[in-house]
Amino acid sequence: MTAYPESEQELARQLGEAAIDHASFNRSLKLCDLGSCRATCCHDGVFLTADEREVIDEVITGRREQLAGYGWQESAWIKREGARLKSITHESDDLPTGFPTHFPRTRCVFLDASHRCVLQRLAMDEGRHPWWWKPISCWMHPLVLKPGVRGDRPQLLLPASDGDPSEAPGYPGFASCTPCGREVLDGRPAWEVLKTELELLGTISGRDFYAEISAACRV
Repeated sequence: MTAYPESEQELARQLGEAAIDHASFNRSLKLCDLGSCRATCCHDGVFLTADEREVIDEVITGRREQLAGYGWQESAWIKREGARLKSITHESDDLPTGFPTHFPRTRCVFLDASHRCVLQRLAMDEGRHPWWWKPISCWMHPLVLKPGVRGDRPQLLLPASDGDPSEAPGYPGFASCTPCGREVLDGRPAWEVLKTELELLGTISGRDFYAEISAACRV
């Protein structure tokens, strides 16, 4: 389903045993509007697994001309942050109205001038699934697969503003603060809005998350 078989296999393992926070999927969301949010969720880059880094490096090396056609000609794209690898970011003033004040004013190296992911553009232009080369945590956003602790099951959920897993002192959270993860009054239930993401997770894991969640939320 993606270009990352090792990461996909581990994701499938965790999803197979995951609990679901059904209540979180009844929150109201709106579909992503790239024109207004300007890829807020991509502002800080993305942490990468080993096979994501390897494959993306091969894509950049082998498709430089196609990427240059999008105006993308970066000489560097990755850095080490602690023990993990992460895509680099650039300072930016081209941010949307309402950009969270606790987010760094940056944008991911893979965004083009119109805030589109060049890895997604490339996949679509080659007739692949749009998320073929997109890192898994990118296309899952705003969904979070929370790791199990001390033998607990992992949990699939939509973060809330009063308990975002990324919350830290001085940092209210991540997914719940982005336009596509922020609860709104005039939206639709998250399980409807995120149907494409839930269906792909189901295909990867062999577990029909959309059916499970929609059935529970309709009760």
